[in-house]
Amino acid sequence: MRVVHRPDGARRVLATDVETADGVVSRARGLMFRRSIPDGYALWFRFDRPARRSLHMLFVPFAVDAVWLVGDEVTAVRRLPAWRGLGWGTADAVLELPAGAADGVDPGDRVVVEDADASGDGDGSEARRE
Repeated sequence: MRVVHRPDGARRVLATDVETADGVVSRARGLMFRRSIPDGYALWFRFDRPARRSLHMLFVPFAVDAVWLVGDEVTAVRRLPAWRGLGWGTADAVLELPAGAADGVDPGDRVVVEDADASGDGDGSEARRE
């Protein structure tokens, strides 16, 4: 899978290594206790419906960019500092990326998680799972 930012018809890959956190344990752990995350990595939190979602940086020793999504529309983007960051947004999915990876991503933009073999040309091949 990969994360693709699609502002105004353009296309930019934000991550090519996507890990899904959709279980109770994986959501609770998130990025805690990791020493770092590589460029091109994303942790994808998926939920059944849009709601107010929070992220914390307790036991995360590096900054991340967080992107809150409803469908494929960005509702919020924040850089969360190591150890003490806290962010909130309305979402049915949240992405955590290395700090700087979401530069240029703004609320209202489109961000999709798609299969790595998808053409990404808008033909409906996105693998967004709700």
